[in-house]
Order: sequence, then C-alpha cells, then structure tokens
Amino acid sequence: MGIPGLSGFVEERGAFFAELRVRDTKLVIDGSSLCYQLYFSSAEDFRRGGDYAPFSTCLRSFFAALRACRVAPCVLLDGGRGAPDRKLRELARRARQRLEAARGLALTGSCEAADRKRQRGLALLPLLARDAFVQTVRALGVPFVQCFAEADRDIAGLANRWGCPVLSLDSDFYVFEVAGGYLPLSHFQWRGMRGEEGGYVPARCFCAERFRGHFGHVGRGLLPLFAALSGNDYVDAAAFEAFFSAVRLPGNGGKHARLQGLLRWLSQFAEPAEAVDNVLKHVKKHRREEMRELLHAAMEDYTPSDVNLEDFFSDGRYECEDAKKVGVPAWVHDAFARGKLSPLVMDAFILRSIFLHVQVENMQRPSAHSTALPIRQVIYGLLLGASPGAQAASPCKQSNKLPVVCEFDRLQSTLKKTFVQAASLPADFCDGHFSLDKLIEVPMSCRQMLLLETLGVKMSSLEPFPSHLQLPVAVTCYWICHSEPKVKLHQLKALLLMIVSGELHRITNDPDPTVLCAEDDRITYNVFLEWKEKKLQNKDFDLHAAHGFCQWQCCLQMGLYLNQLLCSPLPEPDLNRLYSGTLVHRLYQELKSTPSVENLFSLSPKMTQLYQVLLSTVESVVPPDFFQKMTKTKSKSCKKKKASNKKKEASRCAVPETQHLCNINRFASLGVDD
Repeated sequence: MGIPGLSGFVEERGAFFAELRVRDTKLVIDGSSLCYQLYFSSAEDFRRGGDYAPFSTCLRSFFAALRACRVAPCVLLDGGRGAPDRKLRELARRARQRLEAARGLALTGSCEAADRKRQRGLALLPLLARDAFVQTVRALGVPFVQCFAEADRDIAGLANRWGCPVLSLDSDFYVFEVAGGYLPLSHFQWRGMRGEEGGYVPARCFCAERFRGHFGHVGRGLLPLFAALSGNDYVDAAAFEAFFSAVRLPGNGGKHARLQGLLRWLSQFAEPAEAVDNVLKHVKKHRREEMRELLHAAMEDYTPSDVNLEDFFSDGRYECEDAKKVGVPAWVHDAFARGKLSPLVMDAFILRSIFLHVQVENMQRPSAHSTALPIRQVIYGLLLGASPGAQAASPCKQSNKLPVVCEFDRLQSTLKKTFVQAASLPADFCDGHFSLDKLIEVPMSCRQMLLLETLGVKMSSLEPFPSHLQLPVAVTCYWICHSEPKVKLHQLKALLLMIVSGELHRITNDPDPTVLCAEDDRITYNVFLEWKEKKLQNKDFDLHAAHGFCQWQCCLQMGLYLNQLLCSPLPEPDLNRLYSGTLVHRLYQELKSTPSVENLFSLSPKMTQLYQVLLSTVESVVPPDFFQKMTKTKSKSCKKKKASNKKKEASRCAVPETQHLCNINRFASLGVDD
C-alpha cells in the first residue's frame, strides 16, 4: 500500500528510531520492496531493458550477508490484485506515472554520468525483474511464498507469529502492529555487515511507542484510522476534504502539517469508534454510512492476517479461503504460491483484467506488447476455457461466446484499455472439453505441442540446443515473424551473440562437475571480458533498436508465462544469464560499425557452432530475402504508402473500449497425439 508523505515525515525525526544489531533471528522480508530496492541499487542504466545478472549478484550478496549473521530470512511477495480489485484506481495512476517515466527516459540524451541522476529519478523496473527475482530466491533455497493478493497483512501476521522483525520499504508498516518491530530497508546496512564471528547487520528499528507518544499518546488502535484519513492505495484522502475543511487541526504548520495535526487531533479519543463518529459529523448525512463502511474496510487492512503461513513453510500447505471463494483450482493456487505462475495470470483468471508493464520504447509506435498479443490470447483461452465450439462461423464476426480480457496498455503515451478475445483452443485439445482444473492431466506431449504451435516452431528445430535455451530460441523465432517494424539483421545477431555470451558464462563459471570446461572456452570468455571493458565509442541511445528488443522481452515474458501455465513442457531459462540490455545494445551498435564483432567467440568451436546454429535456425523461419535492404528511392508513391501504413498502425492500436479484437483460430490444423 503506502501512505503519501509518511515515510518522509517519520525520517525527518530520527527520535522515532532505535539503533539495532540484526543477528540470530528470523526475518520476514517484503519481497516486492526488496526487489525494487536491490534492483535499483545494482543498476547502471535504466533505459536498455534491464541487466539481470548484476541484480542476481546483488541478491546473492544480500542473502549471504544475512546467512553470515545467522539471520533466517523468509520472503513474502505480493500476488494478484485480489477479487475485490479495490486498488484499480491507484494501479491506473501508477501506470500513468510509469508511462511518463518511460517517455522521459526515451527522450534522455546519451548515457553519460551527468545524465544518470535524471535517469535514476525516472527509474523504471525492467519487464522481467520480478521473474528474475523469483528465480534467484528459489535457486538460493530461501523460504519464499507468493501471497494470493497484497502481502502486507500476511507479512505482519507471520512476523507476529514468529515474534521477529519485518524488513520492508512500505510506509504502511509504520501503522501495522508488529511485535518484533519494523526495519526500513533504507536503514538496513547489509553491505556494512560487521565482524566475522558473531557478525551483525547495523539497522534502525521504528519505535511505534515513541511515535505515538510524541503526538499526545495516540491510542494504538487509532493509527489505522490515521492512515485511512491520510489516504493510501485504497482510500482517496479527497473523500474526507469536508472533514479537513471543517476541523481545525492542532499544529504549527509546515511541510507535514496535516499529518502532525491529524495525529494530535486523534490523541483526544480513547477508541477508534468515537473518532470515526466525530469524522462522520462533517460528512453529508446521505453519505455517512458509505463513508463509515469505507473507513472500517480501510482500518481492517491494517489488521495482521490470520492465514497460517507457518504450515506452508513447514509442509507446503497454504489454505487460502479467498482463492477458494473465486474458484481457483487447487493446483493453480499451489503453483502460484510457489511463484511458478505470474500475478498477471491470476488477474486474468479472476478479474479478466491485466496491466501490461511499460518499457522504454518508441511511443510513436504501437506498444511493444502488441507483438505478443497472440500468445496472451492463448493464455486467456487456457484460463477461461475458450472451447473450439465457441468460435463463430466467420472468424472476424463478433462473438459473445469467447471470453474477453481487458488489457491496460499504452496508446502512444496515454494509458488505454482494450478488450481482447481469448483464442479458441484446438478442437482435439483435452478431448474438446477443456477446464483449467484438468489441465495438469493433459499429456505433456499435448501441452508441448500447444506451446510450440503458439510460437510457430517444431520440436525438431529446437533439438540441437541445450534444453534451457529451447524456449528462448522458440520465442526468438516467434519474435522475428511477428515484430513490427521488421527486425534488422544486426538486431538479431546482437541478440543471439548476447545469448551465446550467457551460455559461455554458464559453462565457465558454473560448469557441469561431470564435464571438464574446455581451455578454449576459458580463453574465449576472458577475451569477451576484455572486449566488454573497452570504452564504447558510440554511447547514443538507439530508440528504434530499443523498441525491437522491448518486443523480444514481451514475447519472452508471455512465452514464459504460457510455458508455466502448461506446467513447463520446456525447461525455464535462467533470465539472469539470458538478457542484458546494456550488452545487447552495445553489440548492436558495434555490429553496425565493426562487423568483425560477430566473431567475438570464434576461439571457441563450441560457442561458434552454437551461434551459427542459432542464426540458421531463426533465419529458417523467414523468407530468404527477409533481411535485404530496400533500395528504392522515396518516391511520392512510397511516401503515400508509408503514410498509409502509419494510419493502419494507429487504427490497429486505437481499439475503442467497446470493441473486441478479432480472433482467428490458429490451431485448426493442430492435432493431438496421446
């Protein structure tokens, strides 16, 4: 959640904190806060789509520091929006903020140090950062759960059961009653861990007693009302402007006058009910009951959850009544709790509504997410049961039988919503009687066939590659066929060289103990590191190239989510080694001026062969003349055609809210072999 201005208000008064040495304790960690904080502390560039390897390294160092101090961490991550969808207004506001940040970053000049401060101010979490976070935490064996909805109440509940502190960067934890105390991440000095034997992490712990006592001994139960009246993600403070206009709040003015005055005003009441009655006196009579319910619901949000997560961490059981009420199949909720399904998937299933995360892309073109639309439609079909019989006789006729999902995405630099029809599933899929709860009973060969058909590849094309690269290769084949504008050859080569570099890093840094790492691979890796350390001559940011790479990440994200929903017919790739925005942009720039960069891994026969097979496999899915340059001059007719294409793009992107996207059954010829 979050209460506007409260963190700054508390931070200005150091008296509300106590110095603490964190060691020999359990620690409940707000995973969403940790993901944001550590990604931005490890990032150098905020425009090129993310560098996940430094992020993973930072996470590993963080948990190593905790381990050295005998701190037992437990990570809780926010889940979906939840069935009531009370946060929709706030999520839309944040999406608009991210759009504005992305637009600002796209317009920023070169990536010099003088420019970094501005970039950091516009910082935007990369598309796959959360997925990379989950992969790393799981690989480290850190106890972890993805909560059904927002995690705050579960975090407070588990911390109180264990009597341990909460680590977060969410101002709502100044309001929650946490017996072991709240440790703000901004004051958790894990990099400055002290001592070898008996080490500890220097931290600061928020003292709720000092805080409440400073403002006239505000009752413990009144802080949730203070939060609700101040406004948070669920309550708009403007709803109580009549109260603030009518009541003279005590205080001396200043930057946080309203927060101080409200706390002192609340201190005169013994119980929340009495204070609520006094607030409602200043609300119009016909709205009082509505406002009373709003306040009570908002105050309830600060009650620690009674969900027993201890059972999940001890024996894997997570009983969630909210999930049962909305009909989430048991296997889906279990996979979701373990982080094996995305919140986007849960939101599509429960709410039929999703937000697509904006990236730094060309705002004049259709959203990069439009490239992955057909993959999302298959995901919706699986989730919502789009049977083959639901398709109308004419595929482009409006059909009310196919389920529809509302997507919030950008139209240029404006947030718009579009209604998208689910894809109708293959006629033979699951015997023609599809239901999500039976998906895990479908033969793996059938699930794999659906995945590959969606991505437009055959398994025979993927067999030459290591299993962990098969999904990225399939996604790359899909990307090159669906990307608009067309992928340039330098873009494709840069992307494939980046994938090869990740594989080279894997075999040299985490080699298979049963296979000796070849000396030529080690030499090649050192040559690659030397090349990376050289100063790049051209540091310009190529927005056209960035848009193409954004499209690839969108395709990878949805390919990953579809693979997860189908219970991983292909192994999940290691995102931390797979994508580096800084590297792929550099490779693209250098390939344009120095084609010999394509031979960067030529000293290793294994890596050379991998690159060549990657290139030939991807090129085989497009016509031979796909990458040939246009040599025609810009005649009047050419200009007219270009203008016509722009008009088509705009009309395709600007779908009215009441109009559903046309759906075509791409699986008509797909058979199932049991």
